[in-house]
Amino acid sequence: MNQESTAPVHDVAIVGFGPVGQMLALLLGRAGHDVIALERWPKPYDLPRAVHFDDEIGRIFQAAGVGEEVRAVTDPVPDHYEWRNAAGEALVRIDWSGTGPSGWPTASFFSQPGLEAVLAKAAEELPSVTVVRDCEVTDLREADGRVHLITSGPCGPGDVRARYVIGADGANSFVRSRMSTAVTDLGFFYDWLIVDTQPHEQATWSPMNWQLCDPVRPTTVVSGGPGRRRWEFLRLPHESVEELNSLDTAWRLLEPWGRSAQNTTIERHTVYTFQARWVDRWRDGQLLLAGDAAHQMPPFAGQGMCSGMRDAMNLAWKLDLVLDGRAGADLLDTYTSERSDHVQHAIGMSMALGQVICVLDPDEAAERDARMIATGADPRHALPATPPPVLGDGVLRRTADGERAANVGHLTPQYPVTHQGRTALLDSLTGGGFTILTDGHQPVDALNDAERDFLSHIKATVVALYDEHAPSGGYLDADGGYLPHLREHGHVAAIVRPDFYLFGAASTGKELRELIGQLREQLLHPAPLGAVSPAPEPLMAVE
Repeated sequence: MNQESTAPVHDVAIVGFGPVGQMLALLLGRAGHDVIALERWPKPYDLPRAVHFDDEIGRIFQAAGVGEEVRAVTDPVPDHYEWRNAAGEALVRIDWSGTGPSGWPTASFFSQPGLEAVLAKAAEELPSVTVVRDCEVTDLREADGRVHLITSGPCGPGDVRARYVIGADGANSFVRSRMSTAVTDLGFFYDWLIVDTQPHEQATWSPMNWQLCDPVRPTTVVSGGPGRRRWEFLRLPHESVEELNSLDTAWRLLEPWGRSAQNTTIERHTVYTFQARWVDRWRDGQLLLAGDAAHQMPPFAGQGMCSGMRDAMNLAWKLDLVLDGRAGADLLDTYTSERSDHVQHAIGMSMALGQVICVLDPDEAAERDARMIATGADPRHALPATPPPVLGDGVLRRTADGERAANVGHLTPQYPVTHQGRTALLDSLTGGGFTILTDGHQPVDALNDAERDFLSHIKATVVALYDEHAPSGGYLDADGGYLPHLREHGHVAAIVRPDFYLFGAASTGKELRELIGQLREQLLHPAPLGAVSPAPEPLMAVE
């Protein structure tokens, strides 16, 4: 590394180059920012870890320009996710088939090394991104409005300077250790043996993913990505971690499933302690956190890596505006308030599912089974109710008295539209960023030059939607996904943020102008935010 006197000042330094760090480098690098990523290990970890993402995360891959490459290394789920009791009766069936609201498969499975290879290659090919492996960050200090990262290892002792530093360096984050923040821990701990395999035969697993809710040994059986299968076995009270985490134990537990060394290769076996916790402040001045450095959750809802990708998408568009001077630095405070509330929903949902699955008492399991079977395995009634996943307070429409407006902060859908003879998913035609969806000509003609200049300044795209015969420059609502929804709610326009969440909707052209004015003010002068929401109450008692 260059010494301090000659070292460049990067826009962003990312500590950690796993999937979340890779996504941040990709999004910020594609926006033209000077990014350096520092990874302590000399080469990518070549064994499986995360295996699932949902349709919203597929949309993020699309936004990062790697959608088709990701599709090539993943398996979309063709059927449902089923929970069964020891007798083989269905307790719940969750439909994971088809296309989700974000225009991607509802659920997809992958092998993390393959996914990381796609993301890393795309990031490293960007001229504005530098990736340095085998380079450990051992210290940091803030001076002259910059963060100095002190590095060691084969990269040499050095001083890497950046305007902002993002810790995407995992659950034992070094960057987090240098921030003034506390951690909220819900005290949820279960040990599971994870066994990743490569079956020798090509087989169709139906259902592709399912959960055995047997109090003798709760077990998860899911895809590990193309050509792979994963088994997860709960540690029983009489077992030690050391006893469970052995190759002999892995083979013994796989034997009832027809797996042996003759038909299966074990890629990896390890015991994970599932936890539920998050960092209270994700920003401390020029230091920020993302992914496992900011939160951890049980995997029962498959939202661990997904939540990290949402972090990256939320943070990247805000940093893009701040770095370019198009927004005030205080905008970054909304990263914590928005994402912390949202991730608490994912953690609460994961805990609720885990507390249904991890039942070891036979009588309690029998009561659970009877209750769930009586619902007809309908997840709306069989599973604990959880609140909808919405953003916490932040860059969202406000009422006249300054309160957050109703029905904002929800994820918006992505449908096919046709523009200039080409039909594709909306983001592929707009290029992403802020999107103003409008019903034909009605409100757009009311915008003045200052409002249009502001929208151009933040690189917003106005999408005028038509039922048929879209004029030049217009967009045809190809599948009728957008206009019926707008009209049903009496809206003529909606502002969608770069991370696909709803900023606000307008019923008239005048309201749209007011909405644009609010957005401009919030980007330049974010309103002071209240305290982050308190921890959710567990839906069931944790033993």
